Amino acid sequence: MTNREGTHVVLLATGGTISSRARTADEGAVIAADTGAQLIASLEADPGYPVRVVDVACEGSYLLTFADMTTICAQIATALADPTVRGIVVTHGTDTMEETAYLADLIHDSVSPVVFTGAQKSADAVEPDGPGNLAKAIAVAGAPEAAGHGVLIAFAGEIFPIQGVRKAQTFALDAFANPDFGRVGLVTAAGRVTISSREERFPPLPLPVVASDESHRVDVVSAYPGADGTLLRASVAAGARGIVLQATGSGNANHALCQAVAEATKSGTVVVISTRVSAGPVVPVYGAGGGRDLVSAGAIPSGLLRPSQSMILLSLLLHLGRDAAAVAQAFARYGALRSHGAQ
Repeated sequence: MTNREGTHVVLLATGGTISSRARTADEGAVIAADTGAQLIASLEADPGYPVRVVDVACEGSYLLTFADMTTICAQIATALADPTVRGIVVTHGTDTMEETAYLADLIHDSVSPVVFTGAQKSADAVEPDGPGNLAKAIAVAGAPEAAGHGVLIAFAGEIFPIQGVRKAQTFALDAFANPDFGRVGLVTAAGRVTISSREERFPPLPLPVVASDESHRVDVVSAYPGADGTLLRASVAAGARGIVLQATGSGNANHALCQAVAEATKSGTVVVISTRVSAGPVVPVYGAGGGRDLVSAGAIPSGLLRPSQSMILLSLLLHLGRDAAAVAQAFARYGALRSHGAQ
């Protein structure tokens, strides 16, 4: 536990289902609409800590770009520079929460925690889950137990570490899971926070300034039965600086994709191998188009990082000017199993 002197929690509102309502003008389509102040007003009881609201954006997270995510992270850093802040809550769409939260964790440099949350039901649903999730996230952000844990996701009463977390349900209220690392704690409706383990933290990476029209292209290309190299070559032709190959099994493809990967890496595109499998590391074991041949073609195994978070780490490293060797070193570190100690 680490004591903090902060007096309040900052809510950074970015949109998502938690702020969305059905619009008659759009034939009932659900669209982000509510401000951060409206989210606070929806709480059934006063939050456990004073809250200062900053509206950063108001849109579905499926619309966000890497440049948008760096803007959210810059707002987090600005808020954390205020010594009177105990912690940060970011309300965010669930579709890409695992990406923005992972980027925020990679650059996080504060003892104060950042807690992402959202909702599976819109704000105008009969029984929305957003107010309960927000109240619990505020409780976590202000809790002494969360200090030093970096960035967390608090959702449906569970608290998850960021590495490996992902959206696992399209509509069920317990939207998130972390197959490799599990959860680190729980938060009750009354705001009682219990955190049972502490994840090893790495020194923060710098956050680059990324203009939307100057962002490096990083694509995700899937391997599947019968896949050839057409999509991967198209990605390179479109100017991709990096490609995450969503491979099968422990990180395998086929002869055609291995040839396309070899051409891509030879031309200077950095290729990272992740997997469509839910849990376990990417390890180059198989030949004949498998993971060993992909590594021989110049691809870099992602370890335990899935395609969504591999794309974020690769994008950040490329925007920081890192070459393929440095990218390989980074994935060996950030994709490895981290030590977890008791809280």
